[in-house]
Amino acid sequence: MAKNESLINASAAKQDEFYTTYDSIQKELNYYEDKFIGKTIFCNCDDPFESNFCKFFMRNFNYLKLKRLICTSYSGSSILGTQLSLFDDYNKPLNNIHGYVLDINEIPMNNGRGISDDDINWILHQQKIVKRLKGDGDFRSEECIKYLKQSDIVITNEPFSLFREYIKQIFDYNKQFLIIGNTNNITYKETFPLLKNNLMWLGVNHGDMKFTVPNNYPPRKSRFWIDENGQKWRSFGNICWFTNLDYAQRHEDLILYKSYSEKEYKEYDNFKAIEVSKVADIPMDYSGIMGVPITFLDKYNPDQFEIIGLDRYTVPSDQLVGGRLSVDGKTKYARILIKNKRVKKNEN
Repeated sequence: MAKNESLINASAAKQDEFYTTYDSIQKELNYYEDKFIGKTIFCNCDDPFESNFCKFFMRNFNYLKLKRLICTSYSGSSILGTQLSLFDDYNKPLNNIHGYVLDINEIPMNNGRGISDDDINWILHQQKIVKRLKGDGDFRSEECIKYLKQSDIVITNEPFSLFREYIKQIFDYNKQFLIIGNTNNITYKETFPLLKNNLMWLGVNHGDMKFTVPNNYPPRKSRFWIDENGQKWRSFGNICWFTNLDYAQRHEDLILYKSYSEKEYKEYDNFKAIEVSKVADIPMDYSGIMGVPITFLDKYNPDQFEIIGLDRYTVPSDQLVGGRLSVDGKTKYARILIKNKRVKKNEN
C-alpha cells in the first residue's frame, strides 16, 4: 500500500483528532456482536458528547447485552465540552485542565424499544452522568489506566501519532481490543511481530475512510471538504482496523488460481524466496517462501498461510543483505514473507 502523506503529516503535526463516523463504526462492529455479551467496553479516547463510539454503545447497550460502558475524553481536545452547558456536574466552569468520563451499567428503555439520539441527548444532559476527571484524561494517565484495568474490551480511534504507545499499553494489560489505525503501522517493528505471531490481526474493513475534524484544522488540496453544515471532513485511503477479536471471515480461504513457473516468479537477489508483486498472483502450488505486499494481510487466513517474517525486521541479517528484498537490482517495498501451509514440498 502506498504511503498516505496527509496522514503521516498529521502525525508529525500532532493533528490527531479524526472523529469516526457512526456508519464506519457500525459497519465494522456488526461482525463482533457475540463478543460483547456481558463485557465492559472502554472507549478511552472519546468525548461522551461527541464520540460516535459512545453513541453506538449507548444506543446498542441493551441489544449487545453489555455489562458496562466507560468513555473518557482528553482535556487537550479542541472540541472537548462543546456540547456541554457552561457548567459541568460540579457547578464549576468548563476548562482545558480536566477530562470527562461517562461510566454506566444500564440504559433505560422506553416501552421495551431501543433508544434514539434524542434519548441519548436527554440521558447525557438531564441525568448528568458525565463526570469531571481529576486529571486530563490522557489514556496513559493513572486515572484512565485504572478504568482500563476494569474493562474487558477497548474500542476507539486512538491518536494516530501515538499508535506505538497505545498498542503497547493494550498488550501490557492483556486486553481485547478493536481500534483504528494506518495500514503503514503494519511495518512497525513493535507491531509486526504481533501480527506474525497471531496475537493481533486486521479487522474486516480497510481502505478508504472519512472522518470529521475540528474547525481549526486547515484546508488541504485533496481529501478535504466542508459539508453544507460547515463541518470539516478529511478522508484517507489506507485505514484499517486492528483487533484480537476473532471473526468468521478471517478464516475464509484466499482463492488461488495461478500455477508456479520459474520464468514468471523470479527469486530475490538477496534471499531464497520468490517475488509475488500482487496478492492475486500467489501461486496455488508453490511450497517455498514467497514475498508479498502488505496488502496480503487484508486477506490473510492463518489456517491457510504461515507468516515467516517482514523483510527488514524479522528475517535474520545473515540471510538478508541490505534489509530490503530486491529483484534484478531493484528494491521492493515492505514484503511480507509467507508459506502456503497446504502445499507439500514435492509439489514444485
